[in-house]
Amino acid sequence: MSGNFQDGEALLALQRVRVQFGSLVAVRDVSFELCPGQLMGLIGPNGAGKTTLLRAIGGIQPLDAGMVHIMGRKLTPWAIEAAREIGFTPDNPPVYEGLTVRDFLRFIGQGYNLDAEDIETRIAFWLEQVWLTEKADQKIRALSRGMRQRIGIARTLLPNPNVVLLDEPAAGLDPAGRVQFRRLLCSLRDQGKAIIVSSHILADLNEYCTHIGIMARGTLLQFGTVAEIASASGNARRCRYTIVLTRPIPEAELRAMLSDLDGITEFSVDRDRITLEYSNERDDAAELLAQMVKRNLPVAAFAPHRPDLEEAYLRTGIQQVD
Repeated sequence: MSGNFQDGEALLALQRVRVQFGSLVAVRDVSFELCPGQLMGLIGPNGAGKTTLLRAIGGIQPLDAGMVHIMGRKLTPWAIEAAREIGFTPDNPPVYEGLTVRDFLRFIGQGYNLDAEDIETRIAFWLEQVWLTEKADQKIRALSRGMRQRIGIARTLLPNPNVVLLDEPAAGLDPAGRVQFRRLLCSLRDQGKAIIVSSHILADLNEYCTHIGIMARGTLLQFGTVAEIASASGNARRCRYTIVLTRPIPEAELRAMLSDLDGITEFSVDRDRITLEYSNERDDAAELLAQMVKRNLPVAAFAPHRPDLEEAYLRTGIQQVD
């Protein structure tokens, strides 16, 4: 990282960004910041404005109001140094189908004025990272949609941008590819890049995101860490627990055994499974388990529920994830 960028500053900063098409406001006064090592999952229904927002951040879609700063530099049509720090993969990455994978990436590297030897080193590295080494000398037209998606990601990462924007990058990937893709994203996050991934696969976002943004009708309804968003409109100091017993016990008997324990709410029983809400502090959870064992409850498993993005999304009232 170079230029005017200082340690501790946001790699990406949006200030009241607005994009309008006639009377339609596609992105409405969106503001947020991402620092090095932060990965934002962007979710919302069709027409929410997610792709338009990514295009605006990438310098492809002109702004009607607001500002985007990349590593402290204002992004404008003439801010070449700022633009070079951005990598953007659309949901259907454009490629030259008549070229081989290697020749296409070589062409991209030359467009960034990279040294010829450096280009070959980077191509070999990123093809391995997106598990396409064996396809390097095949024509792109012969490859599947999932492989083209991976080529688009390699093309985006080849110049080593510090801000990475990925629009539905896992849409064409099979389950094994999604696992490998999650590992790649975690690696990029750990390298200190600022990343935005637009996706409807909420379970995957839980695995690698540090932050979540929820959009609808052009507005960023919520933005925060995964834990903040998942616990929004709930009590961040409490969580749900599932306790599995070795055998079923009648609910009335269970309630009597635990009636003197303070702090238990949302108590329910389904055969050999208890679900309840309690403090999420580890010491409190350990004491709860100890009290259950002391009362001779045959506990086989005791586990807190992880913050659930799907529940957080549904709480917004939005009806559809695209």
